[in-house]
Amino acid sequence: MFLTVLGCSGSIGGPTSPASGYLVEVDGLAPVVIDMGPGVLGALQRHVAPEDATILLSHLHADHCLDVPSLLVLRRFGPGARGAGRVPLVGPSGTAYRIGVASAEEPGAVDDLSDTFDVSTWDVTPEVAMRGDDDEVALHVRAERVEHPPESYGLRLESGDGRVLAYSGDTAYCDALVELAVGADVLLCEASWTHEEGRPPGIHMSGSEAGLTARRAAVGRLVLTHIPPWTDHEAVRAEAAAEFDGEILLAEPDLRIAV
Repeated sequence: MFLTVLGCSGSIGGPTSPASGYLVEVDGLAPVVIDMGPGVLGALQRHVAPEDATILLSHLHADHCLDVPSLLVLRRFGPGARGAGRVPLVGPSGTAYRIGVASAEEPGAVDDLSDTFDVSTWDVTPEVAMRGDDDEVALHVRAERVEHPPESYGLRLESGDGRVLAYSGDTAYCDALVELAVGADVLLCEASWTHEEGRPPGIHMSGSEAGLTARRAAVGRLVLTHIPPWTDHEAVRAEAAAEFDGEILLAEPDLRIAV
């Protein structure tokens, strides 16, 4: 299983990175994209054919989902549109409505996505098994609610050979994420600010909290992501290192990791 960072800028697209988006590749399986914030579709085209990708959304804030309408255009009208069929799109409840409103041509309308996407939601189907070319399960995905203002999920992805990638989505520090990440080979974890007083509660994590999560979950490697342009990346890394003595990487566009 390989993880490629498409975008990692927190809350908004930054001067050197799109907003949140991550490519997961497993042998024999169509590409999987976790989150699709502004700028991610352009980055995705450097790596795989976007039309083929399964899309997994952690939550429906704009910086995590608003390139999906652009993918809709590509799947409908791009060179491979004829006979392309539908691909899975999995997200929180209301995903079809949220993306449909963003894609609609008229104010107040809702675009029908069903011609291009097979939409399902984590609240109804919290576990998804994706089968590869040999019809065996190549990737198993489990979603758990985490602490963020809208309905938000962390994800645990396990390949057929047992490699595990855990993804925090956007969340405050919470036990649910620790449990989701236990024993993961890689924890891709948001760290939106440094650990200073006055931070809004129940929204995001600091570097210290990301490091604490990694230590409590006993993960192999920690990849810090979703750091906004105005936050000191190295200060966040230093905070995480004070809590977690394993390998720590800062996410950056086109970073590719063997999980």
